[in-house]
Amino acid sequence: MKIIQVIGIILGVTLVIWVLRGFGILSFIPGGILWLLLLSAASTGIFGIVQDKLRRL
Repeated sequence: MKIIQVIGIILGVTLVIWVLRGFGILSFIPGGILWLLLLSAASTGIFGIVQDKLRRL
């Protein structure tokens, strides 16, 4: 599984949770969880870039 696929999955889950939370279906999920999901997508992207740079050395 490539890093870009992992980022897409994390962002997709975040978007679904955000929309369902907005409709009140998942209103019990705190906003911190959404931030953690977004930060994990960003950190996965940074990790993928660093890993790609190290592979090319």
